[in-house]
Amino acid sequence: MHATLRRFVAASLLCFSVCCSAEVTRQRLTAADTEPDQWLSHGRNYAEDRESPLQQIDRGNVATLGLAWSFDTSTHRGLEASPLVIDGVIYTTGSWSRVYAISAANGEQIWSYDPEVPRSWGVNACCDVVNRGVAAWGDKVYVGTLDGRLVALDRTTGAPVWQTLTIDQTRPYTITGAPRAINGKIMIGNGGAEYGVRGYISAYDADTGAQVWRFYTVPGSPALPPESAAMKMAAKTWRGDVFYQVGGGGTVWDSMAYDPVLNLLYFGVGNGSPWNRHIRSPGGGDNLFLSSIVAVNADTGEYAWHYQTTPADTWDYTATQHIILADLTIDGEQRKVLMQAPKNGFFYVLDRETGKLISAEKYTKASWASHVDLATGRPVETSNADHITKTQMTGPAPSGGHNWQPMAFNQSQALVYIPAMESIAPYSTGKDFQYSPGGHWNLGQNDNNENSATMTSIPPALMRAVMQRIMKGRLIAWDPVAQTERWRVEHPTMWNGGVLTTKTGLVFQGTGDGRLVAYDAANGEVLWQTETGTGIIAPPISFALEGTQYISVMAGWGGVVGLMLNLPQSASAGTGRLLTYRLGGTATLPTNTISRTLPEPPDQLGSDATIGHGANLYNVHCMRCHGAGLQSGGLVADLRYMSPESHKQFKNIVLGGVLSSVGMVSFADQIDANDADAIHSYIISAAHLQWQEDNAAPWWKAIKSEFYDAFAYLVVFFGFSS
Repeated sequence: MHATLRRFVAASLLCFSVCCSAEVTRQRLTAADTEPDQWLSHGRNYAEDRESPLQQIDRGNVATLGLAWSFDTSTHRGLEASPLVIDGVIYTTGSWSRVYAISAANGEQIWSYDPEVPRSWGVNACCDVVNRGVAAWGDKVYVGTLDGRLVALDRTTGAPVWQTLTIDQTRPYTITGAPRAINGKIMIGNGGAEYGVRGYISAYDADTGAQVWRFYTVPGSPALPPESAAMKMAAKTWRGDVFYQVGGGGTVWDSMAYDPVLNLLYFGVGNGSPWNRHIRSPGGGDNLFLSSIVAVNADTGEYAWHYQTTPADTWDYTATQHIILADLTIDGEQRKVLMQAPKNGFFYVLDRETGKLISAEKYTKASWASHVDLATGRPVETSNADHITKTQMTGPAPSGGHNWQPMAFNQSQALVYIPAMESIAPYSTGKDFQYSPGGHWNLGQNDNNENSATMTSIPPALMRAVMQRIMKGRLIAWDPVAQTERWRVEHPTMWNGGVLTTKTGLVFQGTGDGRLVAYDAANGEVLWQTETGTGIIAPPISFALEGTQYISVMAGWGGVVGLMLNLPQSASAGTGRLLTYRLGGTATLPTNTISRTLPEPPDQLGSDATIGHGANLYNVHCMRCHGAGLQSGGLVADLRYMSPESHKQFKNIVLGGVLSSVGMVSFADQIDANDADAIHSYIISAAHLQWQEDNAAPWWKAIKSEFYDAFAYLVVFFGFSS
């Protein structure tokens, strides 16, 4: 058959399959297990257990998996989406909230939709310009955009049907999470607590985009009447006036699950704004509903119950991490439970009908609390917890013991698989806090680090060695009934992908060093792995088409850790792709390498004091995008590698905003020309350190590597001991 005719026939068959696909209804979503070939919602089913019932790929044949096809997103930022698969079509998202419809059979693009988010809005995104996927209802798919819109798209053509603005765009809100579709309504929250916003979750009519209900997660100004009885209750747990001037935080930026029998929507609530409780709510209080799991009526938004994992959170210990619903036998009784491993390091099992705590145990090192008192449901804080008078090295770090990457629950193994982390970080209380509007972090931490001048002289290799010691990543198999770890796999880097498990006893996870791995669900044995060309942070999914089972994953290094840290062993930020595998697949992964050479830096500028001042300013204004200690993760410009022309144009870039169209906005409202020179001096100093490291003799590098590793061990030992 002629090539043109073949393409015409394939396109015609594809169009027929799309046009004839069935609507996504409540019946289909609540009975997702009866359609194992599909992946109809974010976590596959409303319980969000991420266990595939498909049985073609098993322990015995998984070693023969090969690439079936790949789809190139042509992006180099983080990819975090869980694709949906509906009647032979994959619907997924990429960076900057772009949506793709792709043939599940061969990876050919059917349509794409670009919401044209202004690149300048990226300054409001604490954790990369990512998006975690779409929801489906009826004949539409729905996406939340980084700049706060909820958009309904025709599933067949990708044409916008309606869009509604879900935020006040004068405040630095963002949307990175995936919507959920329940009973003809689309649920969506938002992010922005680092910057200063008030959190809420909203429900919109799936057909029209009209707002049906909104549940605020923290109280507003006491001068105004509370929006609900829940807000009246929450207001009693806050003090002072800083919280409502800044916003209070409590953003609902990721996790949701739904029980169709109870008609309860469960969602996780984020950190406070500012982070620091002594500044946010002087005089104390639990600050409801920060760091809480909240249950509401899905049709009305009416409050049902809540459980607060971290009362008066002051460490960025969000409870927005993945929620799983399950039925477990505990003490001989069948219980309807909700499970979560939030940032704070404890694994929680709750009664999902009442919110009552059943159990809570540490799944990773956590120095801020000794245990959770089961009688009161409250954590018992340690002497390491509070940092009002001095800086404390506390674990977990703000990245958490578990971040947004979804875990999975295997029913036959009765195990939850957690993409876990172990880390510590310095926490402090800032002096003379002043709210900074306009896309700037408002943490209430001590930004003027007295050690910044010393930090500027730390060689990059030593910083990487310390990070490798204090920031560890692993896959944990957790028994939620016994509240114990069954097995673990250590990873080379802390920042890794979400998890998929299968009824056939497999666990799939992508890694930060650029692999997709299949493990035995019973013992963690590696059964298969393949290189992916870039680090993976998204969770895999599984679907079937014409009797063939596939495993798919969005491969694209990024996210908050990928953005801020150049982690040892992490894969470079190559081209983002959707990779799809099947038994016997023979496709070849396209070459995906990015190389760069450090140009010789210009002559050193400024005194040690100037460089130290520049380091302070960099930490406040630049680090969240360009990396801690200029150890960029490779997603945006590594400033040590600036060209001679960029050095000449530094003030025009930083103060003049000449690159605002690509996301580098002007900071003239925050710093002056002398400040810009100080930051420039710090960057040049860091470039000289990297230049010396790159051009050192191999024997000298080897000696320093041994010394740095030993020094890093001491840092970790004394850091965790404190």
